[in-house]
Amino acid sequence: MARIITMRNALSEAFRQVMEEDPTVIMMGEDIAGGQGAPGEADAWGGDLGITKGLLGRFGPDRVLDTPISETAYIGAAVGAATAGLRPIAELMFVDFMGVCFDPLLNQAAKFRYMFGGKTRTPLVVRTQYGAGVGAGAQHSQSLYSLFAHIPGLKCVIPSTAYDAKGLMIASVRDDDPVVFFEHKAMYDTVRDDVPERAYAVPLGEANVVTEGDDVTIVAVGRMVHFAHEAVRKCAAEGIGCELIDPRTISPLDEDTILESVERTGRLVVVDEGYPRCGFAADIAALAAEKCFHALKAPILKVTPPHTPIPFAPNLEELWLPSPARIAEAVRRVME
Repeated sequence: MARIITMRNALSEAFRQVMEEDPTVIMMGEDIAGGQGAPGEADAWGGDLGITKGLLGRFGPDRVLDTPISETAYIGAAVGAATAGLRPIAELMFVDFMGVCFDPLLNQAAKFRYMFGGKTRTPLVVRTQYGAGVGAGAQHSQSLYSLFAHIPGLKCVIPSTAYDAKGLMIASVRDDDPVVFFEHKAMYDTVRDDVPERAYAVPLGEANVVTEGDDVTIVAVGRMVHFAHEAVRKCAAEGIGCELIDPRTISPLDEDTILESVERTGRLVVVDEGYPRCGFAADIAALAAEKCFHALKAPILKVTPPHTPIPFAPNLEELWLPSPARIAEAVRRVME
């Protein structure tokens, strides 16, 4: 029997199940336990958007840790805890704050397995919010996953469905390498689908073929998968068959699924909410141009925002974001 739940609830369920199955899993972050020490109800918040609410009462303050407002301190502590035998899930409230805590990830967590000859592990998950569309302004709306994917040793996960969010989170916590898990803030309650109650893992590095088609390959991640899906339906009404691929993880990247599709369709449109320069869309376009140039029937097109900060004004923010209409227009252009 189908059980339709939101991405918010799917993630909360994943946290509860991995903490029940493994006593070494802990959580840490700002206000994830409701601001302990402050007046008022314990567990009142559960993070700034309530994703971890309820975990404090079930697992206690030794495993659900409120931290000071110092990303440098607690991300560094999470890296150390991972090397000492725990499996921390650390919440970096917004990915825009990465600038103050990047060194423990860039120069420590990502390098340990390599520098110590494979004799150590760093089973760490850093979960963070990203994405525009909610009026959060230029400093709280960026999609910076490409910066993390650039670093060898870090795994980067970007779910687009509630089913994938739960399964990918469980797989990430069980993984022995550091994982950065990106959650789009506009999808917590708007995205809902059939999610099993049992604990299950979605393998890292395996793309999902959302729709099949023979005319154009579309590659998109996160919220853009839903925008692209809407464009696919519009194009289908015009007789254009689009194969929509959601990589789900961009490091590791399932190159084979993408390249096999492009080999068959001969046309590629890449949709990305991140900045266009040196970003995910540019990477996928370069991959296809390098490895299946002979199969291309049209230039590769990227649908991205402009290379500017994200506007705060709602009308400008909407124009800044890729849209289903722009994606459909790109599909029509490659078909010409």
